[in-house]
Amino acid sequence: MSSKVNPDIMKLMGEYGADTAVSCFNCGNCTAVCSLSTENTPFPRKVIRYLQLGLSDKLIQSPEPWLCYYCGDCSDTCPREADPGEVMMGLRRYLTSLYDWTGISKLFYTSKVFEVMAILVVALLVGLGFFFFHGPMLTDRIALNVFAPNTTIEILDLIMLSVLSFFLLSNAFRLAQGVMGGASNHIKNYKWQKCPAVLIFGVPVTIYYKEFKEFILHFFTQKRFNSCENKQQRVLWINHLLIMTGYSTIFLMVVLGIRWFQRDEILSIFNPIRFLGYYATFAILYGTTHAMTGRIKKTVRPYMRTHSTDWAFLILLWLTTFSGILIHFARLLEMPLATYYIYVLHLMIAVPMLVIEVPFAKWTHQLYRPLVLYLMKVKKRAAA
Repeated sequence: MSSKVNPDIMKLMGEYGADTAVSCFNCGNCTAVCSLSTENTPFPRKVIRYLQLGLSDKLIQSPEPWLCYYCGDCSDTCPREADPGEVMMGLRRYLTSLYDWTGISKLFYTSKVFEVMAILVVALLVGLGFFFFHGPMLTDRIALNVFAPNTTIEILDLIMLSVLSFFLLSNAFRLAQGVMGGASNHIKNYKWQKCPAVLIFGVPVTIYYKEFKEFILHFFTQKRFNSCENKQQRVLWINHLLIMTGYSTIFLMVVLGIRWFQRDEILSIFNPIRFLGYYATFAILYGTTHAMTGRIKKTVRPYMRTHSTDWAFLILLWLTTFSGILIHFARLLEMPLATYYIYVLHLMIAVPMLVIEVPFAKWTHQLYRPLVLYLMKVKKRAAA
C-alpha cells in the first residue's frame, strides 16, 4: 500500500519542538532502553523513522507517541543526542494539530503571536462582557450573585461546555479514525460475521463496551507513568496526578456545580464543597509550581526543553487558581469591591485557558492518551 510523503515535515517539526530528530540515525538504542516499548509497539525508533521519511499518514495511524510518558531514559542514553523523548513530545503536539480539523491547534503551536493574541482576545471579550452586562455592585455587603448571578453563569458555563466538548470530541474521533484505521485488515478472527453487529471501525460495539474500563483506569490513574523504570518518574507521576485531579475537581464544581460552589454565604470549613475547593487549590498550585520551577532549573530530562505552549498552560492554570483563592480571601475579609474586581480578573484568565487549552492544546492529552490505550485494548481483543 502506498503512503503519502510530506517532504517538508522535518522543517515543520522545529516549530513543534522536535527539531533534534534530524540527528537520529536509527541505531535503536532508544527502543532498547525504553521500559514501555513492546514487540507490537516498538518506540521511539519506529515513529522517528516515519518522521524522517515524511510518512505523515503512518504517523497519524501510530499510537506510539501517546504510549510514551517521557521518562527521559532514551534521551539520556542516545549516542547522537537526538533527544528522542523530546521528539516524541513534539510528535504529540504535531498529531494534536493533525486531529484538529479547525486548524487552531496548528496556529497555536506554530505561532507565538497567535498564541498570545488568542489568549488576550478571549480575555478582552470576557472583560467587555462584564463591563457592559454585570449586575449591581453592592458595597454594603458582598453580593456576588447579584453582581454575577450563578444561574446566568451556569447557563454560560453549559454553553461553553457544549461547544468545547464538540470540538474536543470531534478531534478525538479523528484520532480514533487514525489509530483504528485499517483495524479490520489486522483482525483475522471474525467471530461476529455470522451474527449481525453494530460495527465501529470494523469492530463490534460490544467490544468497545467490554473494554471501556481500560479508558476509565488510565484516565483516572495514569498508572503507566509509574511503569517506567525510573525513580524520578514516580515524582512526576504524583505531580501530574495532583494537577489532573485538582483541575478536574475545580472544573466539575465550577461548570456543573456552580449553584453550590458560588454562594454569597460563607460555607463551613467542614463543608465538602469548601474542602474540595481547598484540595483543588493546593493540588494545582503545588503541581504547577513544581513543574514551572523544574523547567526553570531544568532539574530532570523532561524539563530540559519547554515549548511556549507548555508555559502558557502552566501559567494560565496557576493564575486561574491563585486568582480563585484571592476571591475566597476577599470574601472572608468582607471586601465587596475587591471581590467583584478579582472575580472578573479570574474569569478573564480562566475562560481563555479553557477555550484554548481544552480542545486545541495541552489539555487534550488528558483525553487522547487514555483513549489510545483503550483503543489498543479494543484492537487486541478484536484480534484474539
